[in-house]
Amino acid sequence: MLEKVMTNRTIFLTTALPYANGNFHFGHIMEYIQADIWVRHQRMCGSTVHFVGADDAHGAPIMISAQKKGVTPQEYVAEISAGRAKYLNGFFIRFDHWHSTDSKENTELAQDIYKRLKKAGLIYSKEIEQYYDPVRQMFLADRFIKGTCPKCGAPDQYGDSCEVCASVYRPTDLINPYSALSGSKLELRKSKHFFFKLSDPNCVEFLREWTRGTAPDGTPRLQSQIIAKTAEWLGKDGDLSDWDISRDAPYFGIEIPDEPGKFFYVWLDAPIGYLASLKAYCESKGINFEALLETSTTEQIHIIGKDIAYFHTLFWPAMLHFSGKPFRVPDHVWAHGFVTVDGQKMSKSRGTGLDPLVYLELGMDPEWLRYYFAYKLNSKVEDVDFSSADFISRTNSDLVGKYVNIASRSAGFLVKRFEGRVSDPAIAESSLISEIKAAAPDINASFESREYGKALRAVMELANKVNEYVDQKQPWELAKQPERAAELHAVCSVTLEAFRLLTLFLKPVLPRTAENVETFLNCGELTWNSVDNALSSDKPINPFKHLMKRVDEKQVQQLFELSSKAAKTASEPAKEEKKTEAESEAFVFEPLAPNIAFDDFAKVDLRIGKILDCKKVEKSRKLLQLTIDIGEIEPRNIFSGIAAYYKPEDLIGRLTVVVANLEPRKMMGSFSQGMLLSASDGADTPSGLYLFEPFPGARPGMRLH
Repeated sequence: MLEKVMTNRTIFLTTALPYANGNFHFGHIMEYIQADIWVRHQRMCGSTVHFVGADDAHGAPIMISAQKKGVTPQEYVAEISAGRAKYLNGFFIRFDHWHSTDSKENTELAQDIYKRLKKAGLIYSKEIEQYYDPVRQMFLADRFIKGTCPKCGAPDQYGDSCEVCASVYRPTDLINPYSALSGSKLELRKSKHFFFKLSDPNCVEFLREWTRGTAPDGTPRLQSQIIAKTAEWLGKDGDLSDWDISRDAPYFGIEIPDEPGKFFYVWLDAPIGYLASLKAYCESKGINFEALLETSTTEQIHIIGKDIAYFHTLFWPAMLHFSGKPFRVPDHVWAHGFVTVDGQKMSKSRGTGLDPLVYLELGMDPEWLRYYFAYKLNSKVEDVDFSSADFISRTNSDLVGKYVNIASRSAGFLVKRFEGRVSDPAIAESSLISEIKAAAPDINASFESREYGKALRAVMELANKVNEYVDQKQPWELAKQPERAAELHAVCSVTLEAFRLLTLFLKPVLPRTAENVETFLNCGELTWNSVDNALSSDKPINPFKHLMKRVDEKQVQQLFELSSKAAKTASEPAKEEKKTEAESEAFVFEPLAPNIAFDDFAKVDLRIGKILDCKKVEKSRKLLQLTIDIGEIEPRNIFSGIAAYYKPEDLIGRLTVVVANLEPRKMMGSFSQGMLLSASDGADTPSGLYLFEPFPGARPGMRLH
């Protein structure tokens, strides 16, 4: 029945490499579950899948984090990596091999690919001017540079873009730039850097063809949304920027051959880590790595988040293509959206960053989450929302109410009355069983195309029909009538065969439950080839054991509460460190500004304002959005870059001072109608920032004179 969709493929599949500076969050787990479901489906189809992953271990952030802990980068990464298994095993995610980019395989492959690209004329060097931290004695990446935005004047913005006005710029465009690591004033110094010539016409031509092309199976390499983005990036004139692939010492990474003190930028060696992990796996299994890659029928597929599509659809395929054999371009790069929580972007500080380890420690069933994510996933680049209410309802209704209960309603009768043996004729003649089998090709195809939600909705529709069948036949009533034993036998047999088929369909999503059902029904391993098999009277079923419990609402509440608590606990050492550094800095007196006339000062209208509401601004680390009453009919909307110093809930109800006659300025899609007055020391990076707060008795609208 499944001849048209059955496969026998060899697939090399990866997920994005997590950066080894922290534990997994729900976004990681969602991606791994999505990949694991597809791998299990493929193996049920008879395909050979090499499913590998690794930690992205290099880069300045890792080096700096290790220095803070007083350990080597290797020790720091090893500690993070050691904790991966409890997450992966906990959610039944089965990578064949887990590796690290800080490995001999990755070093060999990265240096080999670099030499090949250099030989192809796509690597060149030139001197560039970049910021240098004289205290840390190192060149700084954009993320470690801060200053005033050259476009809107917002303070404390990062070196590549402004979180207030969303402008993109070079670090050298910042006003009063300083080091986010030491707070020191930066120096501009020259250094030789190496570039991958992505702007080369041959690269552009290849990428246009590759991004719009199809894999050998005839399907597009990329999703339509990603194709549209690559077309935008490539542009009409193919004006791609060359890619800076080098970093200066000190740096934790792979050394560039024959270039002392120069290292590969982490984004060059990170995707090569896919190949390094595969190579290490092949060596452990006695597989010829190069032959596997070169074989035309070996498919190479990457599942990634939408935020790293640029690297995976431009740099990565170009690197592989121009490196030559045995390296080959990916057949597919599949991107997914982010995980949101109750409609909000995940954020530990806002208490919406759910901790997968807390989920497991609470005893919550990992298959609840596997099913829920699968139900929400499709082949498009869409965000997946974890809604606490929907999670409870969906899991309890579908998995327990519709699916698991089917077995519990019939198994007892079959074991007690018929020695656990089904009626073969009843199953063979059942129209319900025929209907379920007829749905198998479409469900298989939905898993194949990663339309998991569509597959599960189809399965639950079938489960509804099985439950309707049981309700109509009422085996509990038949059991009371000895003369209808044959009818009872038939009903229970059909019901349990239907349950076997539903379990087969759900097996990629619910691997542990499927394994328990295989034991319970004594039916052997369930694969897509076993759709046309059936339970047999030759193999009696075993007594039914409970398969799954219902979600407890209190557990979900605890998940939110304990995740938030865990996030705060994890951040306490960092906060304490920041406090100690701030306290150790001497107050810097800022020189007085030139004198002004009284008439100039009188132009500034300062008013007492009462903060009615305050909240953090999405997509901004620095901004708070405040609703302030300054005595007018309508309260004002004001944006202020004080999120690093005040919690929104601590400001509501307080009085402060507002510059009321500033020209409104458009920010974050709205207008800021004033400015809050605050004080700080004279350092480039203030150790503290303090809002003005009037004495009791002041009222909103009063003017300061």
